[in-house]
Amino acid sequence: MTDPTRIRNFSIIAHIDHGKSTLADRLLEYTGAVAERDMREQLLDTMDIERERGITIKANAVRLEYRAANGETYTLNLIDTPGHVDFSYEVSRSLDACEGALLLVDAAQGVEAQTLANAYLAIDNGLEIIPVVNKIDLPSAEPERVSAELLGILGGDPNDVIYVSAKSGTGIEQLLEAIVDRLPPPGGVAESPLRAMVFDSYYDTYRGVVCSIRVVDGEINSGEALRFMATDLSDAADEIGVLLPGATPVTRLGRGEVGYLITGVKEIDLIRVGDTVTDAATSADAPLPGYQEPKPMVFSGLFPADGDDFERLREALDKLRLNDSSLVYQPETSRALGFGFRCGFLGLLHMEIVRERLEREYDLDLVATAPSVEYRAHLTDGSTVQVRSPQDLPDAQVLADISEPFVKVMVITPSEYVGTVMELIQQRRGEMGEMTYLTPERVELHYQVPLAEIVFDFFDQLKSRTRGYASMDYEPGDYRRSDLVRVNILLNGVPVDAFSSIVHKERAYRYGRAMVERLRRLIPRQLFDVPVQAAVGSRIIARETIKAQRKDVTAKCYGGDITRKRKLLERQKEGKRRMKMVGQVEVPQEAFISALRIDE
Repeated sequence: MTDPTRIRNFSIIAHIDHGKSTLADRLLEYTGAVAERDMREQLLDTMDIERERGITIKANAVRLEYRAANGETYTLNLIDTPGHVDFSYEVSRSLDACEGALLLVDAAQGVEAQTLANAYLAIDNGLEIIPVVNKIDLPSAEPERVSAELLGILGGDPNDVIYVSAKSGTGIEQLLEAIVDRLPPPGGVAESPLRAMVFDSYYDTYRGVVCSIRVVDGEINSGEALRFMATDLSDAADEIGVLLPGATPVTRLGRGEVGYLITGVKEIDLIRVGDTVTDAATSADAPLPGYQEPKPMVFSGLFPADGDDFERLREALDKLRLNDSSLVYQPETSRALGFGFRCGFLGLLHMEIVRERLEREYDLDLVATAPSVEYRAHLTDGSTVQVRSPQDLPDAQVLADISEPFVKVMVITPSEYVGTVMELIQQRRGEMGEMTYLTPERVELHYQVPLAEIVFDFFDQLKSRTRGYASMDYEPGDYRRSDLVRVNILLNGVPVDAFSSIVHKERAYRYGRAMVERLRRLIPRQLFDVPVQAAVGSRIIARETIKAQRKDVTAKCYGGDITRKRKLLERQKEGKRRMKMVGQVEVPQEAFISALRIDE
């Protein structure tokens, strides 16, 4: 068990792509946590999808041993965190398990929107922050300018800023010394009953639920009886250990230490992230403050392409929820797609990652409906209904009005692009708030924007209009009444719920026109004409027709009177009329997937 005065628990927080994972690699390398032959880039990014996309999705803890200049050996518990706004919940959980944070900024790009958001998150948690300027060896690096921007946020002395190059290893020793000298040791009371926080967990097929824990008070011993306070589950600690970065069992974890706990529990819903673990015999009086429940921002239906995979999808979501507690879901039925789940995500990237993980890790073939947000429908009798899917919207006869969620958007952009950014946000029905010049070259813009307007392609548009220099962050705002309608898509007069969407009245025609044109291209021709229509209520706003597949019934006629041909054509015409009355339009799975893709 380590002396708590020689423990330092810290996270690395930064905007996406500012070098967190590379800095974590250098810290592992410098402290000898990983042998040179085992070293690889993005070592703590264990998922294939993280390595392919070059982003961190899951927080990951590792224990480092560092011999400082004063001759003492310190235990450094590093929790690597994601940088994208969609995974800010992972960041908040990591910060709760730490006393300090390294605020990392790219020396070329400077302070970005997520840099500010993460800095404020760390300040709210009362963490000691060390400002770090990374990538100082780049030709375009401006470390002095970026340092001034950082100090403008945090205050303090210019000598507090540490300059590093995570790629080459420059400044790593100075950074480690700053971690030892400037970050506080963990608090807590060693003599108190055990209280340990579960800050992450995942499911192992052979060992059950594996919890990542931070011991706050007391100590935890291998084999002792434990109790999870939120679910009142009692079980023995089959194994406790630390990550070096491989799992290494130990007999005891003391105050301030970070490690893992395996109890052998296989029931996923019995262990929750944010729960407090205590001793079953001498329980703590009160649990540790839990995490604030994440609020889903974007909703989408996930349906198995093969209806027989519904139960497999349920099991996969249960296991993924253990590893990603910001995911919420409930069963949903669609006339077109069958049985599936309406899932809530923190953002569009979060939705993409969850879907890709389900398909890769659990071998599922999924169809996702177009993403929507949570509206509030106000009825004529004074009640309010939560609307997470277009099918949930009540009929017009009982509907008084609809409210939609707004978000507070913060955009940081070079001053030369202010005009084009303002134009984009105003096109998305944004309302301007403050505008602040961080420096003569960089501007911070604050807007109130409908969430539905930014979940689709807003971020891509922002990047393309500013040549990649702008960054954005957002947080939930309030609900406001808006002029919204449901656009229904009809195939041969029958509504197809999977293609319906709630949009602003001004955009209804554009959405309907785009969807019917797309379906006309994707749905194969039938033996009769198929009308594809977009409707708002009973009013048709757009229509395309899938022409009938022609069969030459007169091919067998050779010579003779014209009445023979006419008789065959009349018989075909009568047969098509009957077919159209009883015929169902065949929509292949590929057409559903292609029509529902939001990036086409």
